[in-house]
Amino acid sequence: MSELNAIAALPEIFLALGSMGLLMIGAFGGDQDGRRDTTGWLAIALLAITGVLVATQTGDQSAFQGAFVSDIFARFMKLLVLAGSAVAILLSFDDFRRARAARFEIPVLIVLATVGMMLMVSASDLLSLYISLELQSLALYVLAAIRRDEVRSSEAGLKYFVLGALSSGMLLYGASLLYGFAGTTSFEGLQAAASAPDAATNIGLIAGLVFLLVGLAFKISAVPFHMWTPDVYEGAPTPITAFFAAAPKLAALALLARVLFDGFGGLFVQWQKIVIFLSIASMLLGAFAAIGQTNFKRLMAYSSIGHVGYALVGLSAGSGAGVESLLVYLAIYLVMTLGTFACILAMRREDGPVEDIYELAGLAQTNLPMAFFLAMLLFSLAGVPPLAGFFAKFYVFAAAVKAELYGLAILGVLTSVISAFYYLRIIKVMFFDEAKPRFTGTAPYVRGVIIATGLFVVLYAAYPGPLIDAAAAAAKSLQATIALP
Repeated sequence: MSELNAIAALPEIFLALGSMGLLMIGAFGGDQDGRRDTTGWLAIALLAITGVLVATQTGDQSAFQGAFVSDIFARFMKLLVLAGSAVAILLSFDDFRRARAARFEIPVLIVLATVGMMLMVSASDLLSLYISLELQSLALYVLAAIRRDEVRSSEAGLKYFVLGALSSGMLLYGASLLYGFAGTTSFEGLQAAASAPDAATNIGLIAGLVFLLVGLAFKISAVPFHMWTPDVYEGAPTPITAFFAAAPKLAALALLARVLFDGFGGLFVQWQKIVIFLSIASMLLGAFAAIGQTNFKRLMAYSSIGHVGYALVGLSAGSGAGVESLLVYLAIYLVMTLGTFACILAMRREDGPVEDIYELAGLAQTNLPMAFFLAMLLFSLAGVPPLAGFFAKFYVFAAAVKAELYGLAILGVLTSVISAFYYLRIIKVMFFDEAKPRFTGTAPYVRGVIIATGLFVVLYAAYPGPLIDAAAAAAKSLQATIALP
């Protein structure tokens, strides 16, 4: 593999150059309304072409002196990230137009964040890890506060920026410790240092790993580093919240998996304890904190924290089966989340959007198709068989049982049962409460996302093979199997 094989990074280079072209079109491309629509559709086209470039890559390649790797694991996650970003842009058209807040910068920022996420997934060095993470984060800070005339949006952006800067500082401190004690920033060199006989007693190496994990835990909003999530999810514009809940979270979890397996496989016993703690804390908070929430977006914030906990169950298994279950979980989670936020976007009346779950009262009487698909998505999030969400949780719990983490699997099942309460409450409101005035017409793009995601979670059990096979190949390429002590 060539040290400067820039062909390995061709999709990222193409998308980065395309984002600069989008920026020029947005800045100089005629009337404002035309620029908004043009940049949006061109951004989706750019993401689609990038997806084709990713899918046509073969083999394992590296670039930039090993700081960037392109393997099946990276390509699998990049396709999910690109799909999540494209759907988020599609969902943003109608909402921002109705709010008279549409800006050409929104799709440009989403594309720039996507470039950062793709680089995160392929990072194989602490320096490329940090640069890609900050490229993503800087775009996300602006997106959270994109509605400058709304106090909630400005507050969300400020909170996200302050806490994100704190997490970046912790991550950098951990990286400096690792460099000081290992003498390298490459994952390959860190793996060698972590596999040394005295690695488990090397306090500097362990402390650096802990700080690195704290920084990444902020990015995936794992407890106890989740404090930004509910406020940012509630305050940011709904299409942006849908984007936050989907693509960046997937990229950060993929980065975490690569760091742990490619960089610190030799310290599995040490980092497994941290991941198990993050998983348990996230599942518990996600199960209980959302019970009292009535704002749908805030409820989904706590739900996403819980789902991070379930995803970490697969990661904590420390095996190829565990990584495979993580990848399947993330793919299904992406679909469920985008579908649910599409339904939230459809909650709109003449005087504007509504977010309270009790505004869904009697939806089955006024809009039965939407009530049905939202119910299927919520049942899937709760893990009710035979929907896709059930299989997602089954895979991660099965991986935990296979790794003899019986207590973690049992706790995961129990918290899943508890969390079902707040999903079922919404379904009860839709089907059994007295009907409220019907929502105004939903944009075709939003309806399409609701139908497509709803059909996916309902029909997944009929043909799960392609996703499982792709996840298995991606997990194998990460070389994730670790010999347990």
